Amino acid sequence: MSHVLVPLAQDCEELEAITITDLLVRAGISVTTCGLDEQPVKASRGTTIIPDTSIDKILDASFDLIVLPGGLPGADHLRDDARLQSLLKKQAAQGKYLAAICAAPKALAEAGALEGKTATSFPGVLEALNKPNITISQNPVEIDGKVITSRGPGTAMDFTLTLIELLEGQEKRDEVESQLQR
Repeated sequence: MSHVLVPLAQDCEELEAITITDLLVRAGISVTTCGLDEQPVKASRGTTIIPDTSIDKILDASFDLIVLPGGLPGADHLRDDARLQSLLKKQAAQGKYLAAICAAPKALAEAGALEGKTATSFPGVLEALNKPNITISQNPVEIDGKVITSRGPGTAMDFTLTLIELLEGQEKRDEVESQLQR
């Protein structure tokens, strides 16, 4: 069974955080959510999310995928957290999956995980970084090796179904998608 970490920053985009977590669990994937502090996470639209644990308690754990929900300023908190940056760099060095949606690809860029990659994000986020070694895509979901990025709340389901397919295969993706009545 795959194990996925979903870091939750204060002011994250709740639609993305919940969609990612919900669909991965529906696929039978073990999901751990962690906050950057010990507090409940107050998301960008006012929803309160209680993470499973704090980042300090999972620093030595191993994950098949780390996936970052976006939202602002939540994505900035992810980008600026030294502990998370260390985890992202370790994950990349181990050749494991990294994923981010909306404004959160900026945290992957900060970790160096987008160097030489094609990535997408909420319009303007990657462009504002002014990093010539990142090829910016307008696709709803972009896969470049072990890095998966997506545009925003409206692409959260397709993004997460793609993650399910990469981790557990097409059959599992189809099974979960059929339950969604899309």
